[in-house]
Amino acid sequence: LGIRMGQPWFQVRQMRLEKKIHVFSSNYALYHSMSQRVMAVLESLSPAVEPYSIDEMFIDLRGINHCISPEFFGHQLREQVKSWTGLTMGVGIAPTKTLAKSAQWATKQWPQFSGVVALTAENRNRILKLLGLQPVGEVWGVGHRLTEKLNALGINTALQLAQTNTAFIRKNFSVILERTVRELNGESCISLEEAPPAKQQIVCSRSFGERITDKDAMHQAVVQYAERAAEKLRGERQYCRQVTTFVRTSPFAVKEPCYSNAAVEKLPLPTQDSRDIIAAACRALNHVWREGYRYMKAGVMLADFTPSGIAQPGLFDEIQPRKNSEKLMKTLDELNQSGKGKVWFAGRGTAPEWQMKREMLSQCYTTKWRDIPLARLG
Repeated sequence: LGIRMGQPWFQVRQMRLEKKIHVFSSNYALYHSMSQRVMAVLESLSPAVEPYSIDEMFIDLRGINHCISPEFFGHQLREQVKSWTGLTMGVGIAPTKTLAKSAQWATKQWPQFSGVVALTAENRNRILKLLGLQPVGEVWGVGHRLTEKLNALGINTALQLAQTNTAFIRKNFSVILERTVRELNGESCISLEEAPPAKQQIVCSRSFGERITDKDAMHQAVVQYAERAAEKLRGERQYCRQVTTFVRTSPFAVKEPCYSNAAVEKLPLPTQDSRDIIAAACRALNHVWREGYRYMKAGVMLADFTPSGIAQPGLFDEIQPRKNSEKLMKTLDELNQSGKGKVWFAGRGTAPEWQMKREMLSQCYTTKWRDIPLARLG
């Protein structure tokens, strides 16, 4: 269709598409719910599953070839997910994660494989053909900037990258890209992580439904994002020592002045208290706010995590931990558990006009009773 990933809707709306498409606003609650259901299907078929993202999972299939062929298992998995969730999926099977991602990419390019592509030692020619067709920018872990550098060296396909000397890659790029090259050659360098590692940062950000030009409105948005970030932080059972607030105008508004900036606030004591995090986020906002711009996005990022709120204060520090902070935050989270937004901080406002537009929102079939389809008999 010629629609790029992440392309703004206003650009797609102006395109003359030959095929009819269905357009929906983002529905994160539904996506998360369906992701959990797919995860449950995979765990019922394999004991070792790693959730990589909301729509991607890795499965350890070592030893399965002694029972059934990898291709047969892939089709069985695909049919089970379709039967239990109604979702179609592509299955890529290979000896390494990077090759498995390439195989999954090929499921969209080779419809004759019916959604399952297996790259095993027995079909070496298939591996070479696939890598020869795959652009280097589509290789797992190779981003846009890295693609430009590789293209400048004449490395345009995954196969050319796989055939590049690893010592050259390590010297001129990084150990990470060297690991990618080794994985493309069938050497497993990235292990399965059944227990996801502790997060290094938490980001809460949204594009505004209407451009923000007023600082009070931006303050409300930052308070809401900081509040949500703090809630996620407590869900991870972590404390943070760094809060960042960032703002930016639209990169597509070519006739308007552009501005993008971020400010960091260091906290004297690790915290997971929403009050501390909101205050720090608002202080950071004061550093980056500039009048005269039409802002389209803002966000709050938490970093520098620690599993404990205990820290050694400085000799002259006067700041002490808040009393009963954990009890208060626990009560707040319990009140909001059955539905976000029951209790909130006044700084975020009551009915902000800048809220993200979701005029084409699909129904939450799996998370809201009122959205469950009705079936009538007789």
